[in-house]
Amino acid sequence: MALTFTFDPAVTPDLRDGILGLWADVSNAGGAVGFVPPVTPEAIRPELVKHFAAMAEGRTRLLVGHDEQGKVAATAFLTLNTHRLMTHWLWLYTVMVHPRHQGKGYGRDLLAAAEDAARGLDGIEAIRLTCRGGLGLERFYGSCGYKEVGRIPGAIRVAPGDDRDDVIMLLPLG
Repeated sequence: MALTFTFDPAVTPDLRDGILGLWADVSNAGGAVGFVPPVTPEAIRPELVKHFAAMAEGRTRLLVGHDEQGKVAATAFLTLNTHRLMTHWLWLYTVMVHPRHQGKGYGRDLLAAAEDAARGLDGIEAIRLTCRGGLGLERFYGSCGYKEVGRIPGAIRVAPGDDRDDVIMLLPLG
């Protein structure tokens, strides 16, 4: 069964709690989404509030995927670039698929839905994202059409003595 994607959903308490739970579950399963395990939804809440504030200001858009039970199973935040010379591309942040849905192709589905959403935004010509090196994420994004355009060695410190590359990926929409 495929996920059902919604772009710009209404933010409800259920959606908020679903995203917090997803984010904690992905992080605690070792996902590279800004936190390291163990982490609780309450520890993640301030970061989600920042995303919601950017949404309220019109700078960020939310894409959410629900599973057949109606639970939040995937998310991505599309953030418009506010620099006047760079408004032709956007950032893709916090790309997550719940661990229980790994291996079903939902990550590819999420990226395809994000690409469709970006194509529907006026003037957007590319999607840019960064990912944590050392997990094979750049290979996954590459298999979805993204190209590695930069790498900053050791820019992400997961733990003392565990530095990872920050890999910059780009998907031209033209």
